[in-house]
Amino acid sequence: MDESIYPIGKYTEQPISEMLIRDWLLDIKFLATSLEQAVLNLDEYQLNTSYREGGWSIKQIVHHLADSHMNAFIRCKLALTEENPTIKPYNQDDWAIMPDVMDVPINVSITLLHALHQRLYVLLSNVTESQWNNTLHHPEYNRQMSLWFVFGLYAWHGKHHVAQIQALRTKMNWQ
Repeated sequence: MDESIYPIGKYTEQPISEMLIRDWLLDIKFLATSLEQAVLNLDEYQLNTSYREGGWSIKQIVHHLADSHMNAFIRCKLALTEENPTIKPYNQDDWAIMPDVMDVPINVSITLLHALHQRLYVLLSNVTESQWNNTLHHPEYNRQMSLWFVFGLYAWHGKHHVAQIQALRTKMNWQ
């Protein structure tokens, strides 16, 4: 496995536990703060540096997290309010090169993530044990996913991208 792509490893589903709920809720709650720390004092050149050959720039990663986690919030709400809803996939690579990603400062997406994750944290903090088994259908993967799986995936996803930025900072000796 390429550590530059998966510095914390790939996401694997785990059985429901109170400890994981607590840990993942904290990951959700503090993602924006962790991201803010990861990009602190980076200049424009650094923000436009890719974390690996052929990969996205730090700026693209930050905006991708906002895009992705807005979708996550909607997907969680759909799973909680509808029976096995089919979600809308999107092409994240196409989204990563749109004008709002290339031209908008990253602080806009970080601010968005602060607000979004406050709501996501409250939403997921109030999920009942049985609701973790609610499902949604992901047509891109032709797969049914439980809310539990989605919760863990997005808790991991934020940490995954923050780790990519941190690894690049270390590799480039950007203090």
